[in-house]
Amino acid sequence: MSGRADSFATLVADASTFLFVPGDRPERFDKAFGAGADVVIIDLEDAVAPDNKSTARAATLAALSGNGVGTDFHALVRINGREDVAALADAATDRLVGVVIPKAEDPAEVAAIGAALPAHCAVVALIETALGVAHARELASIPRVTRLAFGAIDFAADVDATATAVFDAARAELVIASRAANKPAPIESPTTNFTDPTVVESDARGARAMGFSGKLCIHPAQIAPVTAGFAPTTDEVEWATRVVGLAGGAAQLDGAMVDKPVVDRARRILARAEGRGA
Repeated sequence: MSGRADSFATLVADASTFLFVPGDRPERFDKAFGAGADVVIIDLEDAVAPDNKSTARAATLAALSGNGVGTDFHALVRINGREDVAALADAATDRLVGVVIPKAEDPAEVAAIGAALPAHCAVVALIETALGVAHARELASIPRVTRLAFGAIDFAADVDATATAVFDAARAELVIASRAANKPAPIESPTTNFTDPTVVESDARGARAMGFSGKLCIHPAQIAPVTAGFAPTTDEVEWATRVVGLAGGAAQLDGAMVDKPVVDRARRILARAEGRGA
């Protein structure tokens, strides 16, 4: 089990695309798993009507037990609360990658949920409220929390704001909290438009510029543009290659000083280009 724990933690830490699939649509589980996302998230929360919650939980548990899905099927689950946690913990399935905790706010509650889960499970704290943003550094520092994520739609409703500056302030706090806790860069909120790939790719590039390294997806059509948006551009790779090719110590490139922090950034760009994360 420790090997699986390490592999799932690494999977969630390194992933850039996370695809939601409704928990009450089990016929879509395998299709979602095969769509090419790094991680599938079975959603028991917002994507499921209140009357279908029990049905969705049962279908999710069945899939995580291997019923009706391929032999390699595994997924994160976005939970509603402790009842879902108890059911998942009781199932003790090694197909469960971990959980996404919506509207994560209370560090003690998030820590308790993590402690109730099998040791191999990753925990993603989804920040969707002002209180969650205020507690982001505490949430990121919880040992069982693998990664933070941002939910912009619920955050907008909570703070009753539309100005870009408000959302970017929240995003910046998640980036700083993650880095301070030595956790992977956070996961960006989904783009609601899934018909125009240029919009999705642009949003992903903006998230990468803010310091994010992953993005939630609500449709398989978003996977490719999100992947492209987080990949370094040709110009970035060319620049990084030239930088790391310079001799050690301080140097100049195109009239700009190149020292260790610049070289470190160039190495990260090349690592991303080679698919080794950021």
